[in-house]
Amino acid sequence: MLDVIASMPDSAMLSRIQFAFTVSYHIMFPTITIGLSLYLAFMEGMWLRTKNPAYLQQVKFWMKPFAITFGMGVVSGVVLSYEFGTNFSKFSEVVGPVLAPLLAYEVLTAFFLEAGFLGIMLFGWNRVSPKVHFIATCTVAIGTVFSSFWILAANSWMHTPAGYEIVDGVFHVTSWLEVIFNPSFPYRLAHMLLATFLSASLLFAGVNAYYLLKKKHTEFAKIGFSTAMAAILVLAPLQVVVGDFHGLNVAEHQPVKLAAMEGIWQTEKGAALRLFAWPDEETESNKMEVAIPKLASLIITHDLDGEIAGLDQVEAKDRPPVAVVFFSFRIMLGLGGLMLLLGLAGWYARRKGILFESRPLHLFAVAMIPAGVIATLAGWYVVEVGRQPWLVNGLVRTVDVISPIPAENVAFTLALFVLVYTTLFFTYLYFMRKLILKGPMSIEEALESLERNDLEDEDLPATLNPAQVDMGYSQELSQYLSDQNNKGEK
Repeated sequence: MLDVIASMPDSAMLSRIQFAFTVSYHIMFPTITIGLSLYLAFMEGMWLRTKNPAYLQQVKFWMKPFAITFGMGVVSGVVLSYEFGTNFSKFSEVVGPVLAPLLAYEVLTAFFLEAGFLGIMLFGWNRVSPKVHFIATCTVAIGTVFSSFWILAANSWMHTPAGYEIVDGVFHVTSWLEVIFNPSFPYRLAHMLLATFLSASLLFAGVNAYYLLKKKHTEFAKIGFSTAMAAILVLAPLQVVVGDFHGLNVAEHQPVKLAAMEGIWQTEKGAALRLFAWPDEETESNKMEVAIPKLASLIITHDLDGEIAGLDQVEAKDRPPVAVVFFSFRIMLGLGGLMLLLGLAGWYARRKGILFESRPLHLFAVAMIPAGVIATLAGWYVVEVGRQPWLVNGLVRTVDVISPIPAENVAFTLALFVLVYTTLFFTYLYFMRKLILKGPMSIEEALESLERNDLEDEDLPATLNPAQVDMGYSQELSQYLSDQNNKGEK
């Protein structure tokens, strides 16, 4: 495997693949935790307001998946900051005065808020008052949003740089307001936050739909399913509107990326919308193209005969990998359409009074559980691959800031990341599945749990549950060995 990877042309491509892999793995977990933290805050607020223990039951159940997912996000995110220094050291030197403070602000505001109040949120049920606990839950939720704010401010600046000057080849800030609120930032922040809310809502809808299908925990499932379907009905069309504004911004500031997204090789008026095509970079054309005449111009310019700049506006060396951007964009759009369809199907079922009885709707919701995360990943591929060959759009080329590391070394760390992260991912799925199959505690148990530590649960791995000692894999392995010995004695 190492020989195959190391045979690639240089360490630049390997470094890009490694960063793409690690950031793709990491982004899955914040995509869920941001929306999940807001759901926990909402349900806990409803419990305090109504005193209905059914809402407390929601909080108690979803706090465990939140703990696991949050832990995975922290562990996988730490690596990314180191990769800037190890694989892109020259980039850190060039843009450090701009990006380093933004990442530091993320730690000082968002991460400290999350870390400071997470312990109270997870383990403080019987140690602080209900109102203080609610404040802690809300603070953690605010921290997750703050984290998105700073990370997207830094990332958006790389796409639409502003508020800077270049002195001796190094970027320096002339206006922090322009750096933070660069031209693409408001659209990308709104688009990403809506994606996280949708991803979490799809998870809630799917899990509760599963309970309804199995006729288990039905009262619990009805609250969660109804709330999630209402959220999807609102969020999906709102995401379409925000996505349209974001697309207009891309057309203005990154026309090459837009041309790759649409598969437009030659600048044209009245551009067709390519529903499907196979971009061929050698011939600079599309094969097997299926298109709707003039629709791309109508969507992007709001004019049937509007002009859209093609990939011919720049040399081939300044174009992104067209096929990756083109297909990722359509995966995102296709899944977004299915989310909208699910929201409308839920609205129809609610009007007909069959929201909790419609088996096709429940099966649809279960199938859509991973759709939000997949669409988010596809969107990130559109954004980041579409920016290539630039790290700072139009100013800093990726190949010019790669660290001088032998390709064999990068190949080794890439293989190691694939192995470790794959193991962690399946470990995460194992414990999430275990929690979901077990289901929520009863309302009576939820009320009783207020008198003890909330997360003392054998379902959580020890590494993600500090309240436990010798739990998780070690406990299960010991039990397995004991069972095998017993069988041998018999």
